[in-house]
Amino acid sequence: MTYAETLGFLYARLPMFHRIGPAAYKNSLENTLLIDEYFGHPHRNFRSVHVAGTNGKGSVSHMLAAVMQDAGYKTGLYTSPHLVDFRERIRVNGEMISEQEVTDWVEKHAVGQNLWNIEPSFFELTVALAFDYFSRQKVDIAIIEVGLGGRLDSTNIITPEVSVITNIGYDHVQLLGDTLEKIASEKAGIIKGGVPVVIGETNPETEPVFRKTAQSLNSPLYFADQEFKAGYALLSLDGKQVLNILKHDSPAFPDLRIDLLGNYQQKNVPTFLKTIEIMQEKGWKISTDNIYNGLKNAASSTGLMGRWQIIGNNPLIVCDTGHNEDGIKMIVNQIKNTAYQNLHIVFGMVADKDIEHVLQLLPREATCYFTRAALPRALDEKILAEQANLIGLKGESYPSVKEAFTTAKMNAGKNDFVFVGGSNFVVAEILQQKK
Repeated sequence: MTYAETLGFLYARLPMFHRIGPAAYKNSLENTLLIDEYFGHPHRNFRSVHVAGTNGKGSVSHMLAAVMQDAGYKTGLYTSPHLVDFRERIRVNGEMISEQEVTDWVEKHAVGQNLWNIEPSFFELTVALAFDYFSRQKVDIAIIEVGLGGRLDSTNIITPEVSVITNIGYDHVQLLGDTLEKIASEKAGIIKGGVPVVIGETNPETEPVFRKTAQSLNSPLYFADQEFKAGYALLSLDGKQVLNILKHDSPAFPDLRIDLLGNYQQKNVPTFLKTIEIMQEKGWKISTDNIYNGLKNAASSTGLMGRWQIIGNNPLIVCDTGHNEDGIKMIVNQIKNTAYQNLHIVFGMVADKDIEHVLQLLPREATCYFTRAALPRALDEKILAEQANLIGLKGESYPSVKEAFTTAKMNAGKNDFVFVGGSNFVVAEILQQKK
């Protein structure tokens, strides 16, 4: 099999949440445990950090991986979904798993094997591939990002050095619950007995959930935003975000440079720093220089894309994968702080999101180009445009992301701003075009 044939096999044979939505979600870890046994429990052969949350878990995971790499540890990184190449999900020291590794593994363990008798999902098998690969690569540490929720996520068979929950917001409510408390309970499912847990953002609705769970498991609990905060932020001439980090209102990390843009990183960095502090207390040798060097090159050393990523100038073109109400709210705040003459928004969503509340957040002065990504789960662009027009947003619908993006660029002047977002998959199609 070629690599392309291997991906075709996986995509055609396995239910994929990111393509079809809730129908691919499993409400049990039974398959994961059976697959883990099949491979000889590879996750027991390396240490890990587990990262969950509604928003920010990808950024925090990449920050942690970048700093652990800089500290000299062989570092695995598992994230999802991918934007351009499936192999983005599985990295060691920033390098994606090879095409040959993926092909050989699928041919050996999936094609025609008894593994199919349990009908694994795409995500279940991808996690198994990652854990097996990290074990064979003999990584020192693996940063593991939760796919969805926490309690029933396929990654939730590990016992990590630290459990991290960045924040709680409304997303996947049909699966995780329709209140913040219910969603927090699902994400609190990654907390393990005696394992320290870091919560990125304090929320009066969810704090009791985390305190109760941590207490019942005798797990030390820390709220990062109660210790660290960004005193100020600005952009340097080399395009990096510069933060002045305070700990208990005293200077801790002055002029901390990070190559991940987006104002929301001011919330993610404290979560990352508290996690690193706990890792240091547990004996991991991570210096202040490692923290500065790792963050300065976090995106470039780990391959992170789609976080306030500038992909063009004159006009300014930015894409961002924020796709739920809290994520879009932060993006819109940053748009308001960006200088431009006219605003153009290329926007598409998946059908199982809270469409109305997200659309209400978009700036009314923007010219919108409503579209749909090329996957079954995507919301029809005409329906999206109709809902948007009813609440006062102006714009037309376009049957493909490419057509919407091309039209927006054609209409934009050199002092205008073109934003692309609403869905991981809209951003993915743009980045694939620029590959």
